[in-house]
Amino acid sequence: MMGGMKKKRMKNSILFHAGACVLGFFMIYPLLWLCASSFKSNDTMFENAYSLIPRVWAAAENYRSGFEGVGGVPFVTFLANTVFVTAVGTAGCVTISLFAAYAFTRIRFKGSGLFFGCVMMTMMIPPQVMVVPQYIILKKLGLIDTRTALILPWFFGGAFFIFLMVQFFRGIPKELDEAAEIDGCGRITTLFLVLVPVVKPAIVTASIFAFYWIWQDFFQPLIFMSSTRKFTISLALNMYLDPNSYNNYGGLFAMSVISLLPVIAFFIIFQRYLVDGIAMDGIKG
Repeated sequence: MMGGMKKKRMKNSILFHAGACVLGFFMIYPLLWLCASSFKSNDTMFENAYSLIPRVWAAAENYRSGFEGVGGVPFVTFLANTVFVTAVGTAGCVTISLFAAYAFTRIRFKGSGLFFGCVMMTMMIPPQVMVVPQYIILKKLGLIDTRTALILPWFFGGAFFIFLMVQFFRGIPKELDEAAEIDGCGRITTLFLVLVPVVKPAIVTASIFAFYWIWQDFFQPLIFMSSTRKFTISLALNMYLDPNSYNNYGGLFAMSVISLLPVIAFFIIFQRYLVDGIAMDGIKG
C-alpha cells in the first residue's frame, strides 16, 4: 500500500511539473519569439512567424543597424536618456514617498487623516487625465522638451508607494522611535538609522515598481518631448517603423531585447525583496 501511494505521489509530481513547464513555455514564448526575431533577416522574418529558428541569420546586421539608431541619433543616446530619467525619477519618487509615509504615521499634525485620504483618492485618477495640467505647468516653467519634464511628474512621490510604506510603518512599534529619541536622535536620524532598515523590503519594492513604470513610460515622453536626441527608449523604438518608407523590424527587435536586459537584471537582483515586501504588506494589511 505504501508503495502504491508513493507511485501515485510520484505520478502527480511528474504531471504537475510537466504542466508547469508547458504553461511556463507559453508564458515565456513571446520573449523567446522576440529574441529569435532579432536574429532573423528582415526579408524572412514573417515567412514563418511562429518559428523560433531563423531561416536566414542576420543577427550582426540587425544589432548593428539597431545601434546606429534613427534620425541620425545613435541608440546609445536614447539608452542614456532613459537611464538618467529612470534613475533620478525613481530616486526622487521613492525618497519623497518615504518622507510622506513617515509623516503620516509618525508625526501628529492637524488634518493628517484628511490629507492621507486625499492622497489615496489620487490613485483613482487615470494618469492620462493629469497630462494636460502637467503640460500646462511645465510649459509655463519652460521645461517642455527637456529631460526634467519627464522626471518631475514622478519625482514627488506616488500614492501607491506612500500607501505601501504607510502599511509597513504602521506595523513598526513606536517604542523604537521613543528609544531613539532618548538616545538623542532627531526625526531624520531616527528615520534613516532606525526605521529605514526595518522597512527596507517596502523601499525596494517601491523602487522596482517605480523603475519599471518610468523605464517603459511611453505616453509622457510622447507628449512632453519633441527633440529626437532627447527621446527615451520607448519613444525611440517606435521610430524604427515608418509606414512611408522602410520598416527596420530587425533593428527594432534587436533594440527591444537590449532595452529588456536592464529590466530583467533589476528584477533578478531584487526579486526576493519584492516577494518579501508584498507578502509582509499583505500580512500587515
